[in-house]
Amino acid sequence: MSHVYLVPQLKQRCTKALAQELTIENVVDVLQLAKLCDAPGLYLKCMKLVYNNYKAVEHTEGWEFLQNHDPHLELDILQFIDEAELRKKRTRRHKEEQSLYVQLSEAMECLEHICTEGCTSVGPYDKEPSKSKSPCNKFSICEGLQQSIKHYATCKKRVDGGCMRCTLFFDQKYSSVSCLILLGAVCWQFKLKMRLSRTGNESTRWKLLVRKVVSAKAITSLSMPKRKREDEPRVNSGIRTFQL
Repeated sequence: MSHVYLVPQLKQRCTKALAQELTIENVVDVLQLAKLCDAPGLYLKCMKLVYNNYKAVEHTEGWEFLQNHDPHLELDILQFIDEAELRKKRTRRHKEEQSLYVQLSEAMECLEHICTEGCTSVGPYDKEPSKSKSPCNKFSICEGLQQSIKHYATCKKRVDGGCMRCTLFFDQKYSSVSCLILLGAVCWQFKLKMRLSRTGNESTRWKLLVRKVVSAKAITSLSMPKRKREDEPRVNSGIRTFQL
């Protein structure tokens, strides 16, 4: 009656009361009522309850009645569930991608740190070794890069694919990111740039990767406390050769 006679305050109270009394058994009935009476808030709440308890709702009398008498609403429910699942997958994939880009950003920062300042046993040739050989605050990442640098500096089998470890880093199916890190580590940036410039697709993918890494780093920085952001080093030096 509140809907038919356009009494908004009464309709709001009725909608609130129905929302509080929602159960798996009556959700389909309330959903039909919400659609009939144009109550979008109640309609959405019912849809979410159905989505979160779909297996249980399927066995209710209301669902059986819906299948026999209102196939359009059943289709709306199924579409809502499909869209919710897609959003959930996209969100999960986006979080995983952001995590990967943040890790790559940290790896590149560590690589720059190794190339410009040195870390424990690896550092630039044109700079005196640091008297302090204590590990940096991101040594868990630096250590892996140092091991890769040491391997590349001493590996005698990397030519013509003789070393499986070296080959994996250069295999595009494995990871173009790893290629970048290793090539940068041994100062082969020019060779990489020439190879990427041969095809427009590679260049485009590379630029897209850089943008995403920078974006992920910016988002991560914004989520940090202000003091921690201010304490972060802001170095922009070129990459040089190493001493082991």
